[in-house]
Amino acid sequence: MKIAASELILNPDGSIYHLQLKPGEIANTIITVGDQDRVEQVSKHFDTIEVKAQHREFKTHTGTYKGKRLTVISTGIGPDNIDIVFNELDALVNIDFDSRTIKTDRTVLKIIRVGTSGGLQPEIALNSFIASGIGIGFDNLLHFYGDTDKIFKQDFSEAFVKHTQWNPNNSKPYAIAADSELLSLFTSEIITEGITTTNVGFYGPQGRILRLPIQDSQLTEKIASFHYNGKNITNLEMETAAIYGMAKLLGHKALSLNAILANRALGTFSEKPLETIEELIVYTLETLTK
Repeated sequence: MKIAASELILNPDGSIYHLQLKPGEIANTIITVGDQDRVEQVSKHFDTIEVKAQHREFKTHTGTYKGKRLTVISTGIGPDNIDIVFNELDALVNIDFDSRTIKTDRTVLKIIRVGTSGGLQPEIALNSFIASGIGIGFDNLLHFYGDTDKIFKQDFSEAFVKHTQWNPNNSKPYAIAADSELLSLFTSEIITEGITTTNVGFYGPQGRILRLPIQDSQLTEKIASFHYNGKNITNLEMETAAIYGMAKLLGHKALSLNAILANRALGTFSEKPLETIEELIVYTLETLTK
């Protein structure tokens, strides 16, 4: 069935609406970063760069690193942007733009998020790295899609809701596992596996209080004290669960790597955030080309 122009929106030059990329301009292995300025932090290591594109917060470089073709793209912050980026990345490889039809042979993308995060447990050191084995989403993005029962870890979600006495006025939390292949590839002596919450904001939704009171002043402590199968929640950020959900629904593989720049339990923040991110970028590139 032909996809309508109002649903698959293309620019006059044939590029996809938000990302302003054309088929063939992305690699099958993609690194996502939140900050558009971080794209150059990654691509400066490339041997070659063949594609540069930017529209709003979505900045893309495609090139090679040690002979491997890679794309790095900025998503901006939050699950709503993940919805845009993942649908359009998938469209670039799995929809024929000329006929506006879904391709019979599907392409599977490998997508690795390289981002920053805050630790929830006092023993999680600043400038350490966590690979998210499970993402817990507090947003409602995936609730708009079908077939989510096959990807949600319902027992995990129910235990979490009960422990935190979750406000029923908030979107129901969902839990999704990382791609096991990528998780195994990236975990090592310098990157440990953790459980990550994906929040819908930086201040109130993460328990930060400046001038506004929040609905549950104990929520961060409740999240930190939650245990599931002997494991606790290690860190929080704003994209991981949405990335895992969209990847699984679309048939792609995804993993979120987190540089711990803050420790919420101790109230501390890294004195070398740029160096820490640089170390995680280099580790990611080297791991992808081993």
